[in-house]
Amino acid sequence: QWQLVESGGGLVQPGGSLSPSCAAFGCTLDYDTIAWFRQAPGKDREGVSCLSSNDGFTYYADSVKGRFTISRDNAKNTVYLQMNSLKPEDTAVYYCAGGYSGGLSLLLYEYDYWGQGTQVTVSS
Repeated sequence: QWQLVESGGGLVQPGGSLSPSCAAFGCTLDYDTIAWFRQAPGKDREGVSCLSSNDGFTYYADSVKGRFTISRDNAKNTVYLQMNSLKPEDTAVYYCAGGYSGGLSLLLYEYDYWGQGTQVTVSS
């Protein structure tokens, strides 16, 4: 059974960087797509980025393109989201999701397994 555990969130000033991670247990990330979503207070959960493990292709939401990078460490069974040039509007709880094997997708309903989330706050 999949278990996803996020860590590495925190408080950072605008323009700063964070790199939350998502460790997977009871599964391997080798064959499925893994994605990051976020949910700001009072807003719907939205897709941020995803990585297709089969071919290594990645996809980013327009709002984070050029600032965020998703990557995977197979040896640690962990996925990372390097976030640079952070803005106050990036403030949200960040979730990783897995269990989808159809390629690149940022649709919530495609994913069967979710982590508990890690808070990212961008504020001066």
